[in-house]
Amino acid sequence: MVEQINQNTMKNIKIIYLFSLLLAFAFSACEKDYEDLYTVTNYADFEMQGDEIVFNPFGTPFTDPGVTATEASANLPVTTTILGDYFSGSASFDPNVADRYIYTYSATNSDGYPGTTTRYVYNTPTGDLVNSIEGLYTSTVVRTPGAAGDYTDMEYVMIVKTGDNTYELSDAIGGYYDIGRGAGAAYRAPGLAITATSIPGNQFTFDTAEVGTFGGVVTMNTMTVDPVAKTIVITNAWDVGYTFEITLTQVQI
Repeated sequence: MVEQINQNTMKNIKIIYLFSLLLAFAFSACEKDYEDLYTVTNYADFEMQGDEIVFNPFGTPFTDPGVTATEASANLPVTTTILGDYFSGSASFDPNVADRYIYTYSATNSDGYPGTTTRYVYNTPTGDLVNSIEGLYTSTVVRTPGAAGDYTDMEYVMIVKTGDNTYELSDAIGGYYDIGRGAGAAYRAPGLAITATSIPGNQFTFDTAEVGTFGGVVTMNTMTVDPVAKTIVITNAWDVGYTFEITLTQVQI
């Protein structure tokens, strides 16, 4: 009986041993397969010369300080594209055209993975708010109903001069969705035209604007300019059921 038990025990030990060898082989094979799947890549590392946000004196050429890109200390070619994204849609910088110009720098590493970094160049005159309301502004917006909260000192909204007494606002809702919510340019209400009959008398007429992706029309109701405080207060209504009070505070460039 003891001999029979020992024989059975030996058989079990052999089976366990063989099973262990098979498992070890299987894990080794799987580990090799996983190792084959993994590769290490070094993405482009960008170093920007100069500032990420530039306030360019209007009418003065902007010299791009440039960006360098490296991959594990090796230099990579950098491609630069430019977009005037508030108004002009221009693919080049024009010192005499007011806009926010986005400089996008791109580089691709040796494995084909692209990377980018961005510089923003604001180029605009600064009106005195007596003879001109053009300029760059921070924006504080109170929306009613305002369940999602309000946004303060958003950077930036721009007003450009389009004629002797006509202007255009970059976002008729003051950057509420684009900047405040971080939804991006597709959620602006661009292209709103303003005609100033008398800036000191706060006499203005307005066109309407449509809110990008959401749709719906924004109608401007009032605009009050304070040349001492360097502010413009706007009230408007969006026909989907919201109203906005926007306080623009001029940035002195």
